[in-house]
Amino acid sequence: MVRRRVIPCLLLKDRGLVKTVKFKEPKYVGDPINAIRIFNEKEVDELVLLDIEASRLNREPNYELIAEVAGECFMPICYGGGIKTLGHAEKVFSLGIEKIAINTAALDDLSLIRQIADKFGSQSVVGSMDCRKGFWSGYSVYSENGTKDTKRQPVEWAQELEAAGVGEIFLNSVDRDGTQKGFDISLVESVVSQVHVPVIACGGAGSTADLIDLFDRTGVSAVAAGSLFVFHGKHRAVLISYPDINVLNAG
Repeated sequence: MVRRRVIPCLLLKDRGLVKTVKFKEPKYVGDPINAIRIFNEKEVDELVLLDIEASRLNREPNYELIAEVAGECFMPICYGGGIKTLGHAEKVFSLGIEKIAINTAALDDLSLIRQIADKFGSQSVVGSMDCRKGFWSGYSVYSENGTKDTKRQPVEWAQELEAAGVGEIFLNSVDRDGTQKGFDISLVESVVSQVHVPVIACGGAGSTADLIDLFDRTGVSAVAAGSLFVFHGKHRAVLISYPDINVLNAG
């Protein structure tokens, strides 16, 4: 059996980790270095680290913090936030990051994906998509940390990202973010069925059962979660955790 990929998704705001609900109400959950040390101990396979302010504030990645994180992390990291040029990507890779996620910058200039993929390989580039369901029907892709409606449809944009050279797609449901009410199965299915690159689904995980259900129902390549791994109990006390991988693979 292929090992199921379950990825903690950590959100950076300034130099701290936060967790949001529907991309709003960021709650401080701790220091990124401490969190990464705990995930090291739990032998997590990979990690996603997203700076949720860089693109919205039009600033570059925090290279100093990225270097600190990469130096402490024993697992591959995918970093996203503020990467708008090939030069930005080169610098992030030079700090020890294995993959970079491109979201807003790709929507502004899709050729950036091809530039990075040509130099570093498609396996190093992740196309990140933040999607919301419309008031009446259908979904739309949002940029700038879920604040700007691009009027693009998720399936069409995912196919454009694939054609541009991404090695994976990170599909995030804004509506389910931080709710722990389960994944948006319809959204995930619609994208997974129409692209040939691996899809990482994020947004809504509330239990190990939710993770297993998504794998079984959609054929998604990986799942990512935030609240599930940083909160505990109905009062959402901060506690870093990670599910038993044997339970996931037996599901």
